[in-house]
Amino acid sequence: MSGVEVITFGCRLNTYESEVMRAEAEKAGLNNAILVNTCAVTAEAVRQARQAIRRARRDNPHARIIVTGCAAQTEKETFAEMAEVDAVLGNEEKLTSASYRSLPDFGVSAEEKLRVNDIMSVRATAPQMIKHIDGHVRAFIQVQNGCDHRCTFCIIPYGRGNSRSVPMGAVVDQARRLVESGYREIVLTGVDATSYGADLPGTPTLGLLAKTLLKQVPDILRLRLSSIDSIEADRHLLGLIADEPRFMPHLHLSLQHGDDLILKRMKRRHSSADARTFCDEIRRLRPKVSFGADMIAGFPTETEAMFENALNLAEDCGIAHLHVFPYSPRPGTPAARMPQLDRALVKERAARLRAKGAALHAAHLDRMVGTEQTILVEMNGLAHTENFTLVYAAGLEPRSLLEVTISGHNGKHLAMQRKQMAAA
Repeated sequence: MSGVEVITFGCRLNTYESEVMRAEAEKAGLNNAILVNTCAVTAEAVRQARQAIRRARRDNPHARIIVTGCAAQTEKETFAEMAEVDAVLGNEEKLTSASYRSLPDFGVSAEEKLRVNDIMSVRATAPQMIKHIDGHVRAFIQVQNGCDHRCTFCIIPYGRGNSRSVPMGAVVDQARRLVESGYREIVLTGVDATSYGADLPGTPTLGLLAKTLLKQVPDILRLRLSSIDSIEADRHLLGLIADEPRFMPHLHLSLQHGDDLILKRMKRRHSSADARTFCDEIRRLRPKVSFGADMIAGFPTETEAMFENALNLAEDCGIAHLHVFPYSPRPGTPAARMPQLDRALVKERAARLRAKGAALHAAHLDRMVGTEQTILVEMNGLAHTENFTLVYAAGLEPRSLLEVTISGHNGKHLAMQRKQMAAA
């Protein structure tokens, strides 16, 4: 191989940062190299990264393999001890060309491979400018990094550090650059995006940032948020949901569970009643909204009754796009020291929660049939409606915005009949 290849795991923030990594590595003159941007959210994500590294070495015996990302930050020795790995960079180091200019030589010890500093010492997030997101028609912008909360199940703060925000002007400049490159939809992303601005002068909020973006970059046709913590939703955000057609009617919620005692043991800051109230209010403001959510099955001490509360919350909130995680103990987190459930029970409950999610998704698809929608065509023969529902769109030009009528669905994707091109 030649050039720089990037293998990305995990969240949209990693996807954005992979483009920064590629640009910085190329600026440094790196060649014949594979950058692996890892995720630490579950033990399975770490296992998949290790598997991909071994595969990359088999397929590219002479390439330099550099591992970075959250798992590299939290489990640096794990990756440094792999014979296939030539260097390990931390989450801060991966974003600068200097890191790629000062890589260790081949064949060094595990300790010499490490270029991982204390992420908790990082106090600011520098703006990172990119012109495109490889393979995507929706552009992601990092607005925030890190997290000040310490949910008992989560290792991510130890991989990302404390919360820090990108200045509003830099976000506006990045959005303008991406729109000029042809992107019609912008997605604002971060580790804890709704904490945006607490560390900036004037303490702006995520909602105010989104409002400012749409005002100062009028050519943004569609604006989304990657995920939010509903307890931190501000009045500007609620105003956009109610009144701004360019703000897309889809919110992905960090719910995690539906039982109040489990939420307390998770150290979440909302109750199940808070979640229901929020969803009801958002539907009142924007009846066509859809919700996604992350939920964990099999958290330590979870009884059958507690699990039933999680199923009921998903139903009551009408979660159309449910992401289910079987609980995975992460060493170093408080939940890993709590009484654990049998792994077979965790998997069984995860399967039941996924079945609930599938039923809710099917009901959502049923409600979409016969409606008129605007879709953004992607590069994989699919498209997304404004409320983030997938539509089968094979043969259509990527990045096209089309007005369509939804004619049916196959249980996973909507079918559509094309009307006419929307105004560009």
